[in-house]
Amino acid sequence: MEHVNAYWEYHKVVGDEVGDSLLTPEQYEDFKKNVVPERMKNRIFVSWRVEGGIDCELIGPESLCHCQHRYRQHNTDNAEKNTSCKNCRCKRYEYAPRMGSQPTRCKCKHYSTDHDLKKACSKCNCQSMHLTFTCPCGQPAYKHATCLETKEERMASGKPVGKDVPYAAMGGLTGFSSLAPGYMRLDPSGALGDTVFQSNLGALPGPSQECIMKPKSRTPQRHRPK
Repeated sequence: MEHVNAYWEYHKVVGDEVGDSLLTPEQYEDFKKNVVPERMKNRIFVSWRVEGGIDCELIGPESLCHCQHRYRQHNTDNAEKNTSCKNCRCKRYEYAPRMGSQPTRCKCKHYSTDHDLKKACSKCNCQSMHLTFTCPCGQPAYKHATCLETKEERMASGKPVGKDVPYAAMGGLTGFSSLAPGYMRLDPSGALGDTVFQSNLGALPGPSQECIMKPKSRTPQRHRPK
């Protein structure tokens, strides 16, 4: 089990930086000494949101881009905010929301995956992608955008930055709560930290509103003595 944990740690630290080949122990130590400090210094915090709103989704290593490659397969954590893909011509990471296991649809009724990098549809004359679903934050999906921020920019907006970690392509993840949608995330990046969102709770669908405003309390069960 110790070896499994060591490999898992190695994979999270090195990521896709060196391809499929494994580093020698000496190369790995050199990597941690030279690459990791720069990565921690230049981390890019990535989120999907409406400008000025909550972080509806926080991007992590496995989050899909419109180019259908994962965030970890893009350039990450550099001073230039360069998030171009290493495996295709995608020049900037752009979060691709999904409906369960299915890609979302454009107003042309075709899937987002039917649109190329320039958003032109391969199945009709549609030249731009206009997502048709409404985000749980109450805003239409087409008003959202992928936001890239430095640690300083993130802190200036009052959003959490978590601890400095050596792992690759962490994006906006700062803890387990980062995996939850923004309307359920009760920290400054989500529902708790946005006064406009709080004031608009009445416009949300019933289940979403109840989830935030009226969390179910469990009545302690009494055990009969044996």
